Amino acid sequence: MASPTPRERPLSPHLQIYRPQMTSISSILIRITGNALIVGAFLLVWWLLAAATSEEYFNFVDGVITSWFGDIVMTLSLLGIWYHYLGGLRHLIFDAGRALEVETAEKLGWACIIGSVVLTVLTLLVI
Repeated sequence: MASPTPRERPLSPHLQIYRPQMTSISSILIRITGNALIVGAFLLVWWLLAAATSEEYFNFVDGVITSWFGDIVMTLSLLGIWYHYLGGLRHLIFDAGRALEVETAEKLGWACIIGSVVLTVLTLLVI
């Protein structure tokens, strides 16, 4: 049996020295918003089922959705929808082989974040 010899290998970057990049943060946020939209979808389905059940139950569920908790969940769901949409457009651009330079990709990441906030505020103002 061969004896193991120590080798000089590079260490993986640790979280204390690794600087997160906009491209990785944006990708993580797309996954988070995609999964978080399920909460808003469940509330919407619950509201629709309550409307089909009875007036008392609908009033209860409508009270939950129009409360401060429901307002926060629905506003964050709206933000998630916009971010997920803009992130999908960003990935479509990447799939076309465009904007793959690091500087441009970072600008698109920031555009997704800023754009989703602006579109959320505009949507809330229109509604």
